[in-house]
Amino acid sequence: MKKEYLIYKLSESVKTTSKIDNDLFVKYNVKRGLRNEDGSGVLVGLTQIGNVVGYERLPEGGVKAIPGKLYYRGYDIEDIVHDLIREKRFGFEEIAYLMLSGKLPDKEELYNFRELLNDNMPLEQKTKMNIIDLEGQDIMNILARSVLEMYNFDPNPDDTSPENLMRQSIQLISRFPTVVAYAYNIYRHSTHGRSLHIRHPNENLTIAENFLYMLKRYYTPLEARTLDLLLVLQAEHGGGNNSTFTVRVTSSSGTDTYSSIAAGIGSLKGPLHGGANIQVVDMFNHLKENIKDWANVEEIDAYFQQMLNKEVYNKTGLIYGIGHAVYTISDPRALLLKELASDLAKEKGREREMAFLELLEERAIESFYNFKGAKKRVSSNIDFYSGFVYEMIGLPQEIYTPLFAMARIVGWTAHRIEELNFKSKRIIRPAYRNILDGQKYIPIKDR
Repeated sequence: MKKEYLIYKLSESVKTTSKIDNDLFVKYNVKRGLRNEDGSGVLVGLTQIGNVVGYERLPEGGVKAIPGKLYYRGYDIEDIVHDLIREKRFGFEEIAYLMLSGKLPDKEELYNFRELLNDNMPLEQKTKMNIIDLEGQDIMNILARSVLEMYNFDPNPDDTSPENLMRQSIQLISRFPTVVAYAYNIYRHSTHGRSLHIRHPNENLTIAENFLYMLKRYYTPLEARTLDLLLVLQAEHGGGNNSTFTVRVTSSSGTDTYSSIAAGIGSLKGPLHGGANIQVVDMFNHLKENIKDWANVEEIDAYFQQMLNKEVYNKTGLIYGIGHAVYTISDPRALLLKELASDLAKEKGREREMAFLELLEERAIESFYNFKGAKKRVSSNIDFYSGFVYEMIGLPQEIYTPLFAMARIVGWTAHRIEELNFKSKRIIRPAYRNILDGQKYIPIKDR
């Protein structure tokens, strides 16, 4: 039997062995995707880190949609971001300190923490060479492999004491921007034949500024502050998002930090999690080409109706960047990002595109409402604007998802520390119900 045919035969068997009737999930009260029937998440743990609010539970049962809220260690993200925008200052390092320690830093603590992060940004020479050797590979995979390699340079890689976990967390937060910047420059060199630049981090710059400096050298102050805002908004999103839950599940087994974070990277890489902003950019470019009058509401509505009917674009029936697992009426991150995105669009002379995107947001929500009915409330999510913002900053699509990881490493490490410091540790082990009937074993001579 040829190997190719054997692979085909085995893959064909999957069509029957992996088929489970959806009605059985209802029959056995199994929460598919750890979701309740009302769409809310199944409660699987407790945390003091992030809180994502999109609905409130009613006394008589069920849920009521409310404007979305996001809290970092109890602080409303809107209060944090509006303060950063008003003072035109950088906030990602401050958020990292808050997430890891549980409290906001004073000026001296923040200054010392920034110095500590900058001290840890440079990579070991062998890690740099490993990135060069991996040229052309997916940057998320390079990031995961680089994280796993850091295990070899750690004097205490398996130590899960609070002090060691904090040291490892600070190093990972510091080094993610360096790995991503180096990996892209090498990718650009090997794939597009561009000059290869490896710039060392500058100790006088913030993480957002340093990343832009290492990636493309020149940037405007507004570009850096907008990237910093994106890092702040994506640093944490509760323990229930797929990648953070992955980090908590693997951490509960007692594995080392690098293995756990690499697992989180693998989860984030999935198109249903971290890759949505690329899909929004692709859709936006398609709509710019196929809608003749960017201000014509009727034309936009008609095209969205065709998209929802799976007649045009990629025929999936989806409008990317619209809808969220928790937020219903609004995603606070999208509202906050839009504030700086408008300023950036003015700086780049792209106000017309920004106005078109805002109108698309409005009409997409309305079209979805008309298509699904009043029971299905949706809003835009942060992905609706983040891809366009990255593009205006001059960042390539190959690093959109790695940038997400660069921000979310803060939440991942904070949740790992919390998971490993519960007084009563217990490995996370949910159950699956087997629905296959018992079968009589047949000796190999009789098969």
